[in-house]
Amino acid sequence: MRKAGFVCRVAVLTLSGVFLTACVTAPREENLFQALGGQEGINVIVENFIMAIARDERVIDHFAVSNVERFRSMMREHLCFIADGPCEYTGDSMIDTHVGMGVTEGDFNAIVEDMMAAMNQAEVPIGTQNRLLSRLAELRGEIIYR
Repeated sequence: MRKAGFVCRVAVLTLSGVFLTACVTAPREENLFQALGGQEGINVIVENFIMAIARDERVIDHFAVSNVERFRSMMREHLCFIADGPCEYTGDSMIDTHVGMGVTEGDFNAIVEDMMAAMNQAEVPIGTQNRLLSRLAELRGEIIYR
C-alpha cells in the first residue's frame, strides 16, 4: 500500500510539473502602436513620408491635387488604427480613395519604399517596420489598378 501511495505522489508531482510548464508563456510582442513610438512616433513617420513622396518623381503626380492637410490627418489616423492604437479610422475606404488614380504595381512599390525611408529616418527598428509593412501590404489589392 505504501508503494501505491508513493507512486501516486510521484505521478501527481510529475503531472503538476507538466501543467505548470504548459502555463509558461512566451514573452508578448510589444503592441505595434507603442513600438512605433505611439502617436508622436506615427506623426514623425507621416511627416517623413509626406516629404519622401514630395521628392519622389515616380509618384508625386498621383498627389498633385491632394489636400496635404487631409492626407496628413487621415494617414496619421490610419496608421494609428492599423497599428492597434486608440484611433478609429474615419476616412474613406482604400478602394474609394484610390479609384481613378491608376496606381500601378510599380507605383505601389515606390510608395512602400517611401514609407520604409520615412521609418528609417525616424529610426524605427527593422522588425517593427516589417510588422507595419505587413499590415499595409494587406491593402495592396484595394489600392492598385483602381
